[in-house]
Amino acid sequence: MRKLDTHGLQMFVAVALCLNFRQAAQQLHMTQPPLSRAIKALEARLGVRLFERDTRGVALTPAAVHLLPQARQILALLDRAEASMAAARAPAGLRLGLTSSVEAGMFRPFTAALGEALGAGGPELTFAPSPRLVAAVRAGRLDAAVIALPCQSFELELEVLGRQALMLALPSGHRLARRRSVALAELNGEAVYWFERARQPAFFDHCHAVFRRHGFAPAFLREPLDHHVLLSDIASGKGVALLAASFTALRLNGVCYRKLAQGEELGHGIGLVTGADGHAATAALRRLARAHLAPAPPPPDRQAARGAGSAAAFKRT
Repeated sequence: MRKLDTHGLQMFVAVALCLNFRQAAQQLHMTQPPLSRAIKALEARLGVRLFERDTRGVALTPAAVHLLPQARQILALLDRAEASMAAARAPAGLRLGLTSSVEAGMFRPFTAALGEALGAGGPELTFAPSPRLVAAVRAGRLDAAVIALPCQSFELELEVLGRQALMLALPSGHRLARRRSVALAELNGEAVYWFERARQPAFFDHCHAVFRRHGFAPAFLREPLDHHVLLSDIASGKGVALLAASFTALRLNGVCYRKLAQGEELGHGIGLVTGADGHAATAALRRLARAHLAPAPPPPDRQAARGAGSAAAFKRT
């Protein structure tokens, strides 16, 4: 059995280049504890220490300095081999990732228009958390992805399309269900469903910075991956949840949605990332993403229109 494998080399190289286990874990789209365990297991298999860790940080040992250029060369050879096989394949259809951070129905007009433009079956769709989609585009497994922001996109080209506020989902019989708008401070005594940081680290950190600004520190419950299960739990009175506005399209007896006073501050962006190699359909993808996922321009100022005396100014675009 070999003591080195590509998975171990990838983790070693990430830590060696970052010299920071937390940053390396984010780059690898994993949490820090399993990365630390994997590096310790690699050191045990090789019989050498690769990193010196102390309160000042992380440093390479002489063994790691010797291994690093070889490890990078091996990974580069594997990347070139995969790229050559991809180039040998017949031109494929557009492989598009869609973030699971918004309700899937929000994408239907966009994907329908994209399918009509592309023909021949339309795009191949993958739904996943945004960091996983970014990793797939970087690895060449996807051609492009619509992601929730903030999210680290590395070297990929990113176009920001729009923004969604967060809403409050709560049981219909809840004491706050009669309110039109609810502030975070009013939820401090509640059990609040919330996602794990590993699913979307940058957005998680953004939200928790907002929470701290507003003194929001409730009892968090682990959010189910299936949002239909989440809504069932809310309907049964187990807790409340903060969700992107698009999820208000999901209706269930016993669940209602209310505006969150800090919803805009907590909201996330929507962006399109595209691969470095590009795809024949990239231009059409960008055009349709802007048309269907970017917010519509605001209606004309009616007072200004009256002053100008132009009937055309009253038209909605």
